[in-house]
Amino acid sequence: MALRAASLRGLTRTLAQRVYVRGMATEKQIANQIVSTKNIAKITASMKMVSAAKLKGDETRLASAKPYNAWSDAICGPSQQVEDATFEDLPKRTLIIPLTSDKGLCGGINSFISRATKSIVAKAHADGKEVDIAVIGDKGRAQLVRAAEIQSLIQQTMTEVESPGTFSLISSLSADIITVAEKKEYDGIMILYNSFVNAAVYQQKYKLIKPFESAGDGESMLEYEFEPDTKSEVLQDMYEYLLTSQMYECFMDAAASEQSSRMTAIENASKNAGEMIEKLTLQYNRARQTRITTELIEIISGASALEDKD
Repeated sequence: MALRAASLRGLTRTLAQRVYVRGMATEKQIANQIVSTKNIAKITASMKMVSAAKLKGDETRLASAKPYNAWSDAICGPSQQVEDATFEDLPKRTLIIPLTSDKGLCGGINSFISRATKSIVAKAHADGKEVDIAVIGDKGRAQLVRAAEIQSLIQQTMTEVESPGTFSLISSLSADIITVAEKKEYDGIMILYNSFVNAAVYQQKYKLIKPFESAGDGESMLEYEFEPDTKSEVLQDMYEYLLTSQMYECFMDAAASEQSSRMTAIENASKNAGEMIEKLTLQYNRARQTRITTELIEIISGASALEDKD
């Protein structure tokens, strides 16, 4: 009887020690995860407040850019949604300008633009039209170069664009794009961007800008005197200004969409961190309860063995 009790006591102690050691390690790991997740939640909460403040500034700049560029709608028409477009209005040779961001943590805005770019390229090629790409933003460049059929079409990439954007900055980008466009004499330039609707919604839109023709009708322009008096130069200057003005509004629109998407993504990250903390706390309590129960079992088993020995 005593030998049997001693064997039972030794087996119980061995099992208890194993469970005890495993329980302590699990508790420590879970506790570290809880601390790390709480720190992440604090960081994401701060990032959300920063994004909300930046979004307010981007909305203000967008509200100023829209009336500034309202005159261009009478020339090249309003922006069109990518989702409902057939792209039958694309000219024979088009340069696509996807507006993406240089930074991440902003949801799927860059992925939407990349997918839209690939879709436009596929439809254009199916119609026998030629398209090239000039990417603005490092995230869009990184996504588009992964596709072999798209990589060969990229003529230029413009990254590390300062934020918030200014008209002078957009003028520099527009000058680079015009330089690329003049080399291959494109029939049109398409600006592809995210359009801000509200803090939770944004849409993918595009604006097609075609060069002015120096020949043809243009009788209304003959009523005015130009300096210089060369009509082709005047039309070229006006086209460059039109492209810059339109790009400025699209850039402000895309910036507001980026901040709203970033704020939403960070808010979701904070919520997920809170849910994870709750789950980890529950696991920690269970592991702690298991360890305490194991210790009690060991004490009770030892006491019972002593009683049997007596």
